[in-house]
Amino acid sequence: MDFAGFSIELLSLLFVIAIVAGLLDTLAGGGGLISIPALILSGIPPLAALGTNKLQGSMGTATATFILIKKNKISLSENIPLMKSAFIGAVIGTVMVQFIDTDILSFVIPIVLLFIAVYFLISPKSKKSSNKKLVSDNKYKNIIIPFIGIYDGMFGPGTGSFFTLAGVTCKGHEIISSTAIAKAPNFSTNIASLIVFLAA
Repeated sequence: MDFAGFSIELLSLLFVIAIVAGLLDTLAGGGGLISIPALILSGIPPLAALGTNKLQGSMGTATATFILIKKNKISLSENIPLMKSAFIGAVIGTVMVQFIDTDILSFVIPIVLLFIAVYFLISPKSKKSSNKKLVSDNKYKNIIIPFIGIYDGMFGPGTGSFFTLAGVTCKGHEIISSTAIAKAPNFSTNIASLIVFLAA
């Protein structure tokens, strides 16, 4: 990608958008709802936009995960199994998206973004906790987490929020705790997708 073709004004705008998206990702997730449309509208091809978003997302979630571990807000050892499952799911999803025609992606990505945005706007607010586990630990780790990982590998926006929602509804976590726990598997999906995009 020849960045010499971008004006300083456009690069400055993308820089500001990246900061806003990173802040949103750190707080709750969903920064991709801002960054991916901005990248595509700036003329970057769909796959390159998805890959670029993964680089940005990896930096944000890595920073958040590191700080949370350092402050003992989350346990790395407890999150490693979830990170592995999320990593595998994201690799599968990212490999799958490589085989989708770019013209189809140009049509599908805006629809997915719109659907996710509408979902978060109209969905009821999560309770602080669900008070009970709805699924077993094995089903959560081996089915739900990889499924979210596949989605993140293919598209991505809102993944952090989906991990948070899964922790609240499926594991009975308190929403603040679930948001913190979501950072580690979200970092795992981002870095997995980034590796595949770089290799591709």
